[in-house]
Amino acid sequence: MKRFTIIVAGGSGQRMGSSIPKQFLSINNEIVLMKSIRSFHEFDSILKIIVAIPENHIPYWHDLCNKHDFTIEHIVVKGGQTRYHSVKNALEKVANDGVVAIHDGVRPLVSQATIEQVFEIAEINGNAVPYIDLVDSIRFIDSDINKPVDRNKYKLIQTPQAFDCNLIKKAYEQSWDESFTDDASLVEKLGIKINLVPGNRENIKITSQIDLKIAEALSNYLSE
Repeated sequence: MKRFTIIVAGGSGQRMGSSIPKQFLSINNEIVLMKSIRSFHEFDSILKIIVAIPENHIPYWHDLCNKHDFTIEHIVVKGGQTRYHSVKNALEKVANDGVVAIHDGVRPLVSQATIEQVFEIAEINGNAVPYIDLVDSIRFIDSDINKPVDRNKYKLIQTPQAFDCNLIKKAYEQSWDESFTDDASLVEKLGIKINLVPGNRENIKITSQIDLKIAEALSNYLSE
């Protein structure tokens, strides 16, 4: 079965407080986006990789690839106004048959086990979405009311989220809606059950300077 990966790298760097978008920053001397791409290439060297980057940052990305001698083959497409539009653009480069995994470019520490599991389950059941358990106490808040809730009934959702190519393309034919927080939410809108699979706790999303420092520490830990 054909396998594809879409890596969305559309950040602007505002929350990071940096003039350089977070996907282009470094973790232990490796560019975040390059590290994310490498994770999928190491899983399957013939995997077709499509990367969505804001149009104004594409020349900068090509310069980075030349500077760092980054030669892993990938297709670059223009990112859109939102994540939804970026993925929609990238899906044009994906065949109608097979499975595609959609990943956040700023999650560079996804494990090989997580990638393997989402592909395998999606190939069998049509979709697979990784999660991790909550470890903190959580409360429900509505206006001036708050109350504790059972954390075992809630999960933190990660990427890559993998789908049958035909299914996810059909899902992205739907018009954009604010309720579409991830790819699974679009598929679920079609009435499709989402299959959850365990992710890896190190697979954090880098959105701030603190996240970057944590990712560096985790990367060192994983390389020991």
